Amino acid sequence: MTSLLTKEHRTINYVSGPLAFVRRTREVGYREIVELELPDGSRRTGEVLEVDKDLAVVQVFEGTQGIDIDHTQVRFLGDVARLDLSPEILGRIFSGRGEPIDGGPRIVADERRDIHGDPINPSARDHPSEFIQTGVSAIDGLNTLVRGQKLPIFSGFGLPANEIAAQIAAQASVVGPITEDTDEARDPSADREAAGEGERFVVVFAAIGITHREASFFRHSFESTGALNRVVFFLNLADDPTVERLLTPRAALTAAEYLAYTCDMHVLVILTDMTNYCEALREVGTAREEIPGRRGYPGYMYTDLATIYERAGRIRGRAGSITQLIILSMPDDDITHPIPDLTGYITEGQIVLGRDLHRRGIYPPIEVLPCLSRLMNAGIGEGRTRADHRNVADQLYSFYAQALDLRRLVAIVGEAALSDRDRLLLDFANAFESRFVTQGPEEDRSIRQTLDIAWDLLSMFSPEDLKRIKQDYIVCYHCIAP
Repeated sequence: MTSLLTKEHRTINYVSGPLAFVRRTREVGYREIVELELPDGSRRTGEVLEVDKDLAVVQVFEGTQGIDIDHTQVRFLGDVARLDLSPEILGRIFSGRGEPIDGGPRIVADERRDIHGDPINPSARDHPSEFIQTGVSAIDGLNTLVRGQKLPIFSGFGLPANEIAAQIAAQASVVGPITEDTDEARDPSADREAAGEGERFVVVFAAIGITHREASFFRHSFESTGALNRVVFFLNLADDPTVERLLTPRAALTAAEYLAYTCDMHVLVILTDMTNYCEALREVGTAREEIPGRRGYPGYMYTDLATIYERAGRIRGRAGSITQLIILSMPDDDITHPIPDLTGYITEGQIVLGRDLHRRGIYPPIEVLPCLSRLMNAGIGEGRTRADHRNVADQLYSFYAQALDLRRLVAIVGEAALSDRDRLLLDFANAFESRFVTQGPEEDRSIRQTLDIAWDLLSMFSPEDLKRIKQDYIVCYHCIAP
């Protein structure tokens, strides 16, 4: 339907890549939605990317191939890209632009929101302080995710980041603190929702530029685990328009903001793969003939990524929260590449996947030492997970770091030069990787199970060696017989 604000032009000057440059435009707004009608009657849609005097740069979602610049009609519709929102979006699959593609009924919208959102007032932000259980020991035990945090997973091409993402989407939940008066909490299902029966935990999953095989994997995974009914799935395939990838994370976060701040839900947003998003950003920048920054990426990529990542958080006075788990593939496994480098500056830590662990058959191949969760201390401890959590994590890190140094030494001088304690540390490292880090793709561990495995590993050492753990916790949890 044409609105009163519609403005029609036949003044396309030229096209470049996914962009159309329209001249002699007046009163056209930034991010305004555009409709292009080709001479054969077909229609394409786009968005105003830049306005300069009488020139409007339009990024065309379906691409510019086949556009006749002399006879194509351009309509500026006087509105921005919006998403239809209601609680009915749970369990549905949408395109990268937010259109239902699962064959389900039309969404009866309670409201329509601009997908670009509004920045959160810093003074209204509440500090993240509540634990999210992912069911993955290397994350829950050592790099804890808390509500309102943004935590990236730095992967490499060929590493099982998608499998980890699907596993977390199926298993993630909010839980209450561990109680010592029952054994039921040893089952993850008994821990879930212990913090309050009225709290709802949902997942918004945005797949950006993935293959058909990967899309089939995610759909099958969500359906087989029963997680689909609490997932909102945004799907942008590799053969979909490139510029649609620029909309996908924003559409997903708009849905998350509605569920969190209007419906009072706790929302985990999983974005995979943000490397494909950045490649699309570079392609658009090249078409605009912008001066490139590092490795050809736009100089404003830091700011652009921040507009996505900073939409996570908690707002004071609102019951809901938005937590982001961001997955990106590091080109050449280079953690100093602009994409992981800038992401690390904006977010609160990182989970790093290692190729060496993957070659050795360890799943998930999480390299513990370079990992970090800057908000971990706010989400663990007595009243959240368990009082000994921080001490146990510190001790595991200490022993494992010493063992990895010894592995490098052994490669030079051999094991004959090692002391008995050195050999014990090497045995610990092997057991730590095989029992704590390693778990099956469908193995869901509660935080209690994770900490119990950790104490079982620490029992390899005498109490005197546990220098990073308080004596009270050693007496309570250590398995060494007196």
